[in-house]
Amino acid sequence: MRIFSLLTVLSTTVLPAAIVSCQKLPLSTSSRWILDADGQRVKLRCINWAGHQEANLPEGLNKQSIDYIADFIHQQGFNCVRLTYSIDHALSPNVKVSDSFVAAAGAANVSINDMNGIYAQIAEKNSFVGSATTRDVFGAVIAALWQRGVMTILDNHVSKASWCCGIDDGNGWWDKGFGYNDMNSRYFKTDEWLDGLQAMATWAKSQPGVIGMGLRNEVREWLLQGLNGRADWYDFMAQGAQRVYGANPDLLILMGGTQSATDLTHIRLNRNIDWSAWQGKHVWEWHAYSFTVTFALAKGNCDLLKETYGLFDGFVLEQGQAYTAPLILSEFGFGMTGGPNDGLSDDDNAYFQCLRDYVLGNDGDWALWAVQGSYYVRQGSVGADESWGLLDADWKALRNAKVPELLAPMFQVTQGP
Repeated sequence: MRIFSLLTVLSTTVLPAAIVSCQKLPLSTSSRWILDADGQRVKLRCINWAGHQEANLPEGLNKQSIDYIADFIHQQGFNCVRLTYSIDHALSPNVKVSDSFVAAAGAANVSINDMNGIYAQIAEKNSFVGSATTRDVFGAVIAALWQRGVMTILDNHVSKASWCCGIDDGNGWWDKGFGYNDMNSRYFKTDEWLDGLQAMATWAKSQPGVIGMGLRNEVREWLLQGLNGRADWYDFMAQGAQRVYGANPDLLILMGGTQSATDLTHIRLNRNIDWSAWQGKHVWEWHAYSFTVTFALAKGNCDLLKETYGLFDGFVLEQGQAYTAPLILSEFGFGMTGGPNDGLSDDDNAYFQCLRDYVLGNDGDWALWAVQGSYYVRQGSVGADESWGLLDADWKALRNAKVPELLAPMFQVTQGP
């Protein structure tokens, strides 16, 4: 694959909001590039905002107003948000926010008083939620972002609203696929997933600023799953893409590989997926963390690690191949504080510096995990802190003021068609 030289790293301490400007929509793809309606390159520089857990609501609204958070995202220079949701939400959009928090207490096995208290804080900071549904809140978030020129990618993170991911969480692989096992697939109901994608794509037609949909976060085989040549991946991903495109042909369609969105090798070694039914809208996605098992053997050797990134995922950027398409690193991140390297631990710093070099070398699109400084509830812990969050636990300010400087080179556009 072609690797390009890097530009000089910027040394800014605040990412310029001027980077964000309203794109001319809809977006499309050509070879490895994402383009706007005028045919100009759009480089996605995104941040994740979780909304897929038991409350089925974008996190943090008990800490700050939607406008406050949208302002922060815009001021940091991000031009897009990867907004996560569950199939539970996709198929039940009209649940009142107050009722959702009551239900979340039971689903997460936490105190209903605690969840009602969080709801009261949300209503205080976002008064409209008193009569709102969970879908209304998603719409308000998307509208506030787009008012500031920030686009939204809707990402189906899970089927059952809960934290992701684990090999036993039941959200990993399609229940109609070969080698079903309850541990990995009990909640991943294939037909409900397809219906949920179609419902969200249809709704997104009324939401200016939504530019794409991620079909499913981190699909992962377990035991016998995937041993049929990953035929189920080809089959169900194509069905999902066709449902989205049929409902809303303006949307980009993001599709990750297996092994938790780290392994696309089957499209090179076996066959590419046939995207003729959504031509000009296909985008690959991949994830990389310091703990990612797929890349573990190369850990500690940056040159080898970058080769490994290319072997498993980055090869799709090689132009002129059947599988050539844009590729977004839709999740990466690190613990924000406590380490000796501008807050990063030695392990996280080595990981990030190497990954950043790889992304810069290809001028790749990306989405940081994550904006949220805390959660309503995470894995049974009410008000859980997110140590990987760009915002602090009160959602007031940067958790680590050095992080924008670390990210700054990734915002620059150095290549194009």
